[in-house]
Amino acid sequence: MSSNEPANTGRKPRSEAWKTALTVLQTAEPPYIPEGAEAMTVLVEFPPGDPGTPPHRHSGPAFGYMLEGEMLFELEGEPERVIKAGETFWEPGGDVIHYQDGNNRTDSPSRFLVTMMCAPGQPMLTLVDDEELAQRKDRRAPRPA
Repeated sequence: MSSNEPANTGRKPRSEAWKTALTVLQTAEPPYIPEGAEAMTVLVEFPPGDPGTPPHRHSGPAFGYMLEGEMLFELEGEPERVIKAGETFWEPGGDVIHYQDGNNRTDSPSRFLVTMMCAPGQPMLTLVDDEELAQRKDRRAPRPA
């Protein structure tokens, strides 16, 4: 073997794919995350036409990616919108009501992945009762006609 040839160490040559493997899907500036917060990644699956979780809030920010199907998504102060497979979403958590996350399709299931930051000692999800919804109705974006 000449001195210009690399030694055969039995390892595969290192791939260069890592240089182009990363695609940024979303960026967001989350609110302050307190010491002791817990991160949780969950998979949510709803059957066709399922309305999803009742109105609720999360104790910290949530970052999501739609894997399959479509979700009807609505946060307090924002109009409802449809999120399709391959799209991302996020919410700040805290004192913001998450009104809708249901399956927007009646012919196929929906699946999405969410990573949430849970405030120390608080549940990841808290349902909002009808009384609070009525008190905050002025904060909800106008409903579609």
